Amino acid sequence: MEAGRGDRAALATAAERARPVALAREHLLAVEPALAPLLADGALRRGTTVAVDGPAARSLALALAAGPSAVGSWVGVVGLPSLGLAAAAEVGVALERLLLVAAPPPSEWATVVATLVDGVDVVVVGLPRWVRVGDARRLQARIRQRGAVLVTVGAAGSLEADVGMTAETATWVGLEEGAGHLQGRRVVVAATGRRAAARSRRVALWLPDGDGRVRPDDTGTVVPLRGTA
Repeated sequence: MEAGRGDRAALATAAERARPVALAREHLLAVEPALAPLLADGALRRGTTVAVDGPAARSLALALAAGPSAVGSWVGVVGLPSLGLAAAAEVGVALERLLLVAAPPPSEWATVVATLVDGVDVVVVGLPRWVRVGDARRLQARIRQRGAVLVTVGAAGSLEADVGMTAETATWVGLEEGAGHLQGRRVVVAATGRRAAARSRRVALWLPDGDGRVRPDDTGTVVPLRGTA
């Protein structure tokens, strides 16, 4: 759906229909197995913010949402106009439980995102640079209260991310000297965070592989970043 000025009531209705959210009594939301080594709990912890950056940030954000979506959670996406439904479905997001919201005006951004937080488990946002510190703090307080997970695409800015993930490299495989066709994309993702997520990790993934799946590369190795334990 699209929501701008004057459409907040419709958005609130859609979010209300998404209740009750799946696994509401659980503290963790399961992710795709290939992504679990990047998270301290092996899953998304409710009430937290995950900042995703780098050349494959959008695909990685959708992949994080795919695990909860597959078991019944609703996912909301705000301010990512070029996001394709085919791309979301390819990584495992259930389209029947996906709310797409156009970028709201600056004065309504925090309200629109907060409305989604009230009704869905995972909210993926294209974070604008002009989000005020006060709005960011109130939004994150609401996320903790409601037990949702916020995934930001791009630098966290005024939000305090509990986990930060960077797609350090992204290489498409299949094209050789101008011939052939794209068969998959190999991405190296580094993750670090606060408190329990402070230990830095790195993993090589196919995002996606030739069959459209998210899975570890041939080795699936996760290693600490240099200078970390």
